Amino acid sequence: MKQKNLKKRIRRLEKRLQEGPKKLAKLKRKLEAAETAKAMKASKKSAGRARTKQPATVKKAKKKLNLSPERRAQLSAAMKARWAAKRAAEAKTASSENQHSAPQSTPPTSEADRTALERFVT
Repeated sequence: MKQKNLKKRIRRLEKRLQEGPKKLAKLKRKLEAAETAKAMKASKKSAGRARTKQPATVKKAKKKLNLSPERRAQLSAAMKARWAAKRAAEAKTASSENQHSAPQSTPPTSEADRTALERFVT
């Protein structure tokens, strides 16, 4: 083997040997960082589990309906009719239990209101 090639090989080998300890130190730092990250994750997870044992009072955000003004008015009328019917039913049961109270009149509901109410409910 030529002297020039031997010098080149020796230089490369020395370079590799010098990089070895650096690479080892770098890998050890990476391993240590990964272990600490894993420990932090585990502690967060256990803290989260402790928190979930308490009753959660997180409410879902309501969806905003994309309604036309006509449909909004239609639904509003249906709901008002439904509430009126509910109030009338409550008043009727209350009046049957208590004979001294005067019965309240229920607003008349049209066929269209009833069908809109049924569509809304189902």
